[in-house]
Amino acid sequence: MLARLGGSAFRAKFVLSAKDRDYARAKGRETIDRHAHEMLAKRVGPAEPYKDGKQTPWRGHPVFTAQHATATCCRGCIEKWHHIPKGRALTDEEVDRLAAVVMAWIDRDLERHPR
Repeated sequence: MLARLGGSAFRAKFVLSAKDRDYARAKGRETIDRHAHEMLAKRVGPAEPYKDGKQTPWRGHPVFTAQHATATCCRGCIEKWHHIPKGRALTDEEVDRLAAVVMAWIDRDLERHPR
């Protein structure tokens, strides 16, 4: 999935800021993974998310940046890239799958930018 997303010039341009990398390392993978699950469930999980298409900030947390990089930022992108239809709530399994993609992207960014 990451290779396919990397083929998009728009998705490939995203990288974590130094501040977000520091935050992710300080909090640890388990905490960031929990944040990813919570943010995905709240922001894109409902059948009709509030302000869909504009609900995910561009920066301010590693998960936000990763959501744009992995096309998990809105239901339209999720439908296009992950083939999960709009108009119904995400299942727990779908949230888990999307969070795994977000975390794989964050892990890769941290590996590519060591301390």
